Amino acid sequence: MKAAVFHKAGDIQVDTVDDPVIQDSRDVILKVTSTAICGSDLHILSGAVPQASNLIMGHEFMGIVEEVGQNITHLKKGDRVVVPFPIACGSCFFCTHGASVNCENSNHKHYGPNGDMLDEKGGALFGYTDLYGGYAGGQAEYVRVPYADVSPRKVPDHLTDEQALFLTDIFPTGWTAIDWAQLKGGEVVAIFGSGPVGLMAQKAAWLNGASRVFAIDPLDYRLEKARLVNNVETINPHDTDPVEVIRAATAGRGADVCVDAVGFEPERSFMDKVKATINFEKGSISVLEMCFKAVRRSGTVTIMGVYGSPYDNFPVFRMFDKGITIRQGQAPVLNYIDKLIELVSTGKVVLDDIISHSLPLSEAAHAYKIFDKKEDDCVKVVLKP
Repeated sequence: MKAAVFHKAGDIQVDTVDDPVIQDSRDVILKVTSTAICGSDLHILSGAVPQASNLIMGHEFMGIVEEVGQNITHLKKGDRVVVPFPIACGSCFFCTHGASVNCENSNHKHYGPNGDMLDEKGGALFGYTDLYGGYAGGQAEYVRVPYADVSPRKVPDHLTDEQALFLTDIFPTGWTAIDWAQLKGGEVVAIFGSGPVGLMAQKAAWLNGASRVFAIDPLDYRLEKARLVNNVETINPHDTDPVEVIRAATAGRGADVCVDAVGFEPERSFMDKVKATINFEKGSISVLEMCFKAVRRSGTVTIMGVYGSPYDNFPVFRMFDKGITIRQGQAPVLNYIDKLIELVSTGKVVLDDIISHSLPLSEAAHAYKIFDKKEDDCVKVVLKP
């Protein structure tokens, strides 16, 4: 089969690889019909998240069941399913306590309680390095789905792939960012980053009762997309100070909720890069620092962007003085996916309006390039095997 394969930093190619096979009675083999490139895939491409050996990429995918293991009874050949990005066994402590993204059984080699940089990680993820299980991803013609009696969900017949695909990751992730903040209605929400997750968090903020939603991003084309599809107020930090704008709109207090949908690889100055090099840091916490300033006292900051190293001068003093509540981590997709499928199925939310490019899998290398380099106004790429 054909698959998008990571070889080394900066090098992803479409290769011919072996077809996946059933390895366990709880497996299914899926014929992939649609898959997408995620912003966190770019961390692997850049080398910021290390991967030493070749790996089939991709954790956002859906398709048609091709083959089922002998213990799979709720799925059959021909069923159309969407697959959440975390791999969960369904029976361990964390899976049974609403935290399946921390599954104790899926990440056989590198699971542990510490959460270190290069070991003792959480549960496994599709196509996301050996540190997270080493499972082949779904940017391929076929993919093996382990523990398939737990995560895959059948897709309503009336939904297109494009309408349902983002239930795998970015919509549940954006929803998590808002759900963790426990909106009561009427809140001002500021979302830093208008990439795919940021756009989904904007949708979730409106659905959960926000009174105003601000989108902050340094790229005008992404802010234009945010205005067009989500009707939000936009701020370009190159033009004005987001903290000042947000405080001016809230009687000087700041936003009730700030969402970091960027993570450790934001746009950076030369001096910021020098500082990171000196301190052995990956990327920067500049967006997170801005969230801590822009949120009101006793407000909430949720962190959905990826962070991969310790950081010098972390502003714990500001967090303490302002009494900020912080929630962060991988999205517990299984906690939300059934509700979110219903929202999409009944037309209460539209997800496919963020797609800027739909390309064949054979053009995956080009797709990664334009997404990574922010070329051709690329917001979200869907690949078709």
